[in-house]
Amino acid sequence: MINQTNFSDKLLEAIEKNQTLLYLALEPDRENFDLLTMTDLLAKAKFAIDQTADLICACKLSLGFYQSLGIPGWELLQQILKIIPGHIPVILDAKHCDLNTSTIFAKTVFEDWQVDAITLSPYAGFDQVAPFLLYPGKTVFVLCATANPSAAIFQEYPTPENPFYLQLVRVSQTWGTPEKVGLEVGVMPDMLARIRKAAPERLILVEGDIPAENDLAEANDLSQLLAAGLSKNGEGLLLPIPASLFAESNPREEVQKLRDNINEERLKAIAGSPTCELWLPDVCFLQPEPNRDLILQLYDIGCVVFGDHVQASGATFPYYIDLRKIISIPQIFHQIVSAYADILKDLKFDRIAGIPYGSLPTATGLALRMERPMIFPRKEVKTYGAGKLIEGHFQAGETIVVVDDILISGKSVMEGAGKLQSAGLKVEDIVVLIDHERGVKDKLQANGYQAHSVLALSEIAQILYQANRISAEEFQLLTAEH
Repeated sequence: MINQTNFSDKLLEAIEKNQTLLYLALEPDRENFDLLTMTDLLAKAKFAIDQTADLICACKLSLGFYQSLGIPGWELLQQILKIIPGHIPVILDAKHCDLNTSTIFAKTVFEDWQVDAITLSPYAGFDQVAPFLLYPGKTVFVLCATANPSAAIFQEYPTPENPFYLQLVRVSQTWGTPEKVGLEVGVMPDMLARIRKAAPERLILVEGDIPAENDLAEANDLSQLLAAGLSKNGEGLLLPIPASLFAESNPREEVQKLRDNINEERLKAIAGSPTCELWLPDVCFLQPEPNRDLILQLYDIGCVVFGDHVQASGATFPYYIDLRKIISIPQIFHQIVSAYADILKDLKFDRIAGIPYGSLPTATGLALRMERPMIFPRKEVKTYGAGKLIEGHFQAGETIVVVDDILISGKSVMEGAGKLQSAGLKVEDIVVLIDHERGVKDKLQANGYQAHSVLALSEIAQILYQANRISAEEFQLLTAEH
């Protein structure tokens, strides 16, 4: 169970549950502020929370605003903290910078107010930040760059090529782990890109008004901001809901639209950012082949091995295809998951099931990529605990797409599908990476399953032979009937 006092865990749970990087800044409407009572402010905060609770991953409160209201402001702050749902993490935007009060202030915000994270100004150095780092599960965001134009004289000192704000980024990373220390940055794509490059693993809290995508210019601005700040896995960025959306007739609909647009950009970032050193082909072909690079990579990392090997079916082949290595190489694993997803997107199913043990990582990657729930049939039923045949939550009558790695005889995948069907589930489609051909798909179809594959063995053999990766003799071994 997730520890609900841990900021990182609460944030991750909210991001995954609500599929969002948006946070709600509970700040006043500055234009109408003088006309609002404390009751009005509380009501507006409650309305904003009610409208967005399932569309946000955090709430942020600016301490300075509530301080400026005196005692009524402190009371309003406490009231708002109480109405924020407990599963949503709270960030107190304090930008605290006083060394003398750091210890008592850390105790107040983390123990008395029970907020989950705080923003700090780092100019007093590590000594000022350290008291906040003593609280397990809490996070601090170090202010490293603001969008205020007049701040450039300090932030870009001594030169724009080697600015002070990047020195802050570098030093602050030595103060704690990515779970303990994040960064606060204004809405500035150029600066944000440099900060992301200097701190690829840090969580960045963006402060200010982000584009709401109400027109093409804003859409382009938002794309630039996301391209600059997202991590390679499409995460690591917390973005504020623009205050202007709450002036719309249906703010919830507008926030949901913004969230979905951001998620589309996140998918583009993931698709374009492999998380390891790039593999590049070393041969040139005149004719394009959609799976050529994938096949060459599989061979180059040792997934195709020649020599007599006993297969899971009991047959002995003069080669062996070992796909277990792909999970250790993110670039190719990402491509393989994408290839599976291209097939699954056209199928109708409720849940994804991986066949133990080889396809479980792929099924997990697909479940995360496609935001679809996953289950799996156990290879052996436990004699202890619950003794389940199927792991994961499901309802009888649901349709399951089965994911496996290789079709050789079809025996193991049909056994797995049979276990799922014995639990009242429907299995119509089976998707694999490699089909050994030789009539296995026809065999599955005769048993009521529609089989789909990313690659065929004959295709693999042809590409490897054309690329001079294998000899004519090895080509014959791969294409001979068994």
